[in-house]
Amino acid sequence: MSTSRASPPSCRSPSAPDAACSRSWSRQASRGHCPRPGRPAAAVLASSSACSPKSSTDALEAPVQRTHDRADQLYKRARQVIAGGVSSDARRADRPLFVDHALGAELWDVDGNRFLDYVLGQGPNLLGHAAPLVADAVSAQVRRGVAYAAQHELEAQVAERLCAMVPAAELVRFNSVGSEAVHGAIRLARGHTGRPKIVKFEGNYHGWLDPVLYSVHPDLALAGDARHPTAVGGTAGQPRHDADDLIVLPYNDLAAVSEVFTQYGDDIAAVILEPLLCNTGCITPRPGYLEGLRQLTAQYGSLLIFDEIITGFRVAPGGAGELLGVVPDLAAFGKAMAGGMQVSALVGSAEVMGTIADGKVAHAGTFNSHPVGMAAADAVLHQLDEHRDDVYPPLNATGERLMAGLRAAAAKHGVPLLVDGPGPVFQTYITDQAEVTDYRSFAACDRAAMARFHAGLFAAGINIVPRGLWFLSTEHTADQVDETIAVAESVLSSL
Repeated sequence: MSTSRASPPSCRSPSAPDAACSRSWSRQASRGHCPRPGRPAAAVLASSSACSPKSSTDALEAPVQRTHDRADQLYKRARQVIAGGVSSDARRADRPLFVDHALGAELWDVDGNRFLDYVLGQGPNLLGHAAPLVADAVSAQVRRGVAYAAQHELEAQVAERLCAMVPAAELVRFNSVGSEAVHGAIRLARGHTGRPKIVKFEGNYHGWLDPVLYSVHPDLALAGDARHPTAVGGTAGQPRHDADDLIVLPYNDLAAVSEVFTQYGDDIAAVILEPLLCNTGCITPRPGYLEGLRQLTAQYGSLLIFDEIITGFRVAPGGAGELLGVVPDLAAFGKAMAGGMQVSALVGSAEVMGTIADGKVAHAGTFNSHPVGMAAADAVLHQLDEHRDDVYPPLNATGERLMAGLRAAAAKHGVPLLVDGPGPVFQTYITDQAEVTDYRSFAACDRAAMARFHAGLFAAGINIVPRGLWFLSTEHTADQVDETIAVAESVLSSL
């Protein structure tokens, strides 16, 4: 893991893939852009030659005026029929990004603007957009049937792979999205222990369902004392009584957790957290923190739950639990495990998961172990497991190259940029703090400056998560990283 600060001084739409640009997809091919059928070539901002490479110097020396007419029209249209014009609050923006298609590490919007993409669908596309192995697996399964509401061999095959890869996995249950898997973990913890209380941490996001949508990014005027935070609800319509059995604590403060266990230990069903906190920056646990949580929960008969929806399979084949060397009782996975298809998994020890197996705790869903999603997960996990040495070392190296370049660019222009993360996912903060260790220190960063940094990058064709989070894929090349660094330096120079 790397934590450092800078010192101040196409192809065609995937629905109709071009043979040269998709079926025989390579990193070099993915750097070009072919016009969509029916779209004027003038609308295309990259090279007009089919799938021709685009160098970083080309991008810098020949800037193209970006237009957004089509996106504006679509947003106006969407607002007439979709509440707020978007289907997830995370996509709210003055001008939301309307994507036409994506390939490898790049995407193109509906106006033909090209972006180097470090959002990657909020993390799932670890193998890049439109990965051929995912496309092949999905298309083959669709021809065999889309939804069975019955058992099939693929779900057993994927579960076996999970149990082989993830240290915490002895038994598995599947869901469609991360929020469901986390909700199942909370219910299972309470059902297994017979206890009501859940400990969560400020800045940790565990999905949008009511029981845990508290103190994600709370207004500090409402959040109370830093050592003993107030549980701040995340939405209108949330039952206030959900907070009665929720204890909110600061992340990375083991003494605060120990104090709460001394007071409420016999009532605490579980402690849930992102082991590597990626929904508030990308915050590394302090040495001994996770080990201390493991010891406390075991001592008091509570469960330790890792929310690995973001980190699972991204930071290591077995997720953050493997990377950081701590095995929880339960863990929730999603995003990268199926290459962009809607699959999540709740995994855990045979003892705890047995409470579902014996029917004591309910777990259901029409689309659980969806055959198409299972086909994608089977293909992705096979690649990540069987070819791990071809995936993770280069992925880490690419991330480190980008992080180092951003630090150097910021230092050159006197911008106090702090870069933190393991490489495949990392955060850029603009702050004079030496480190960011929890939500309160994250909230003290210059988020207005980060918003300007994001806006400048986006305007120049670099797409990152607005709060400063970056996701890497196996398809990001050294040239693309260098292009990104050059653009970032230009933005930082005028920040």
